[in-house]
Amino acid sequence: MYDVAVVGAGPVGLFLACELGLAGCSVVVLEREPERGSPWKAVPFGMRGLSAVSVAAFDRRGMLHALLSASGAGDAPGAGSGTDFGRDFDADFDKDEPSPPRSAGHFAGIMLDPADVDVTALPFRLPGPSSEGLMTSLAAVETVLSERAAELGVEIRRGVPVSAVTQHDDSVVAHAGEHAYRARWLVGCDGGRSTVRGLTGFDFVGSEPQFTGYVMLATVADPEKLRPGFNPTPTGMYLTMPATAYIGMLDCDGGAFDRSQRPTRAHLQTVLRRVSGTDVTLSDVRLVSTFTDRAMQTTTYQQGRVLLAGDAAHIHSPLGAQGLNLGIGDAMNLGWKLAATVRGHAPGGLLDTYTRERRPIGAAALDWTRAQSAAMKPDAHGQAVQQVIRDLIGTRDGTTYVFTRASGSSNRYDLGSEHPLVGRDAPDLRLEDGTRLADLMRDGRGVVLELGADRSLQGPATRRKSRIRYVAGPARNDLGLRAVLVRPDGTVAWATAGDPDHAQFEQTVDRWFGATDRGEHT
Repeated sequence: MYDVAVVGAGPVGLFLACELGLAGCSVVVLEREPERGSPWKAVPFGMRGLSAVSVAAFDRRGMLHALLSASGAGDAPGAGSGTDFGRDFDADFDKDEPSPPRSAGHFAGIMLDPADVDVTALPFRLPGPSSEGLMTSLAAVETVLSERAAELGVEIRRGVPVSAVTQHDDSVVAHAGEHAYRARWLVGCDGGRSTVRGLTGFDFVGSEPQFTGYVMLATVADPEKLRPGFNPTPTGMYLTMPATAYIGMLDCDGGAFDRSQRPTRAHLQTVLRRVSGTDVTLSDVRLVSTFTDRAMQTTTYQQGRVLLAGDAAHIHSPLGAQGLNLGIGDAMNLGWKLAATVRGHAPGGLLDTYTRERRPIGAAALDWTRAQSAAMKPDAHGQAVQQVIRDLIGTRDGTTYVFTRASGSSNRYDLGSEHPLVGRDAPDLRLEDGTRLADLMRDGRGVVLELGADRSLQGPATRRKSRIRYVAGPARNDLGLRAVLVRPDGTVAWATAGDPDHAQFEQTVDRWFGATDRGEHT
């Protein structure tokens, strides 16, 4: 019997499997597709933007440079024009203060000017290799995670479609054809049409679509009739990428297109002409896929011994590139909590905090994409909303607000503390000897960092040294902090700028890390 069975070998399932394997759990990943490669995961279809928070997750587990290499420095469409493929993250170490982001994204196709982002208003931002987002591809992400999973002893079984899930008091069984895979826990990371979600009875609620989206590789007979980049129009939106055959479209049809059918070239040409307002001609279409802005979320992320993560727990339109980052956040949050539960040292209710913390973040992402859909409607109301948003984004405060929402830097868990850093992703503090917080988190343990001469917090951490690393010493930029406790997922659980409240610190350690180590762990 495995400790955990993960259904789905996409980025979310693989990241979760790596977190569990790092913690010493036995893990099997069941993937329905027989092969890893797919044109939908390679550039340009597979292009994705990782937020700074997601980049930090790869950095903390020692996978960032491998991801940069797998992303193909400089050889992807758009490289050198704001996509940051293969940029030198280490060069950021030479900066004394944070600088504006190299790219800032968009809202409903309205591009943000990075120079208008007020970095002084960004919460606890420090320069470093994970202070920026990164353009990559699903293929690159899966390559890096698959290799790391293999190093950690994770079994990945492809061509294994799960057809039934049976829960027992102490285990759960995933059935795939004649085979049955028994584990103590099962996590569905099998995408927006999740089989696991359907088989286990999760309630899936939300809003119906406003548009049908199309992405395709196509040859245009008269490309000069289409403008490059994002182009919101009175009838929808279209996107073209210079020097590629990639075309994206949004048709505000209320999601009416029957997505069970492959759209014909004639249909695609009709839609492109309508949304572009031109008489452009499609010569041929080589690949095409459709999507909608249907926004749905499960009411809980756990049913008994079955949990969900990524698109299995929430779906929405791809506007704003929230999906991959949201799923990686799920995996980071769940991984250490599930591992602690498996290994028997989780404090009471730890696994319950997964739904409690991640579901509000997912709900906010769904609303963010709904707002963009509303602003792109071609009627008078949508156009009026879009003009107001353009005016707001034309201001420094407006651009900064949209950037903090889109980048995930405004995300914060409610952990019951008034300290403004608690519940946020930890800044990458750097000690005088050059050691970064990310360096201290490679093995998946939590970190207590005392940034002064005092060693008063060493005892509680040392008594749990299988789960917490204790480090003391002055920092090059301590942000006015005296000490911080960082959970394995990179979330600040406790922080102080003054003399530590030792009772409060002990309570926080107990809350997240449970009892002291048993003899065999010390």
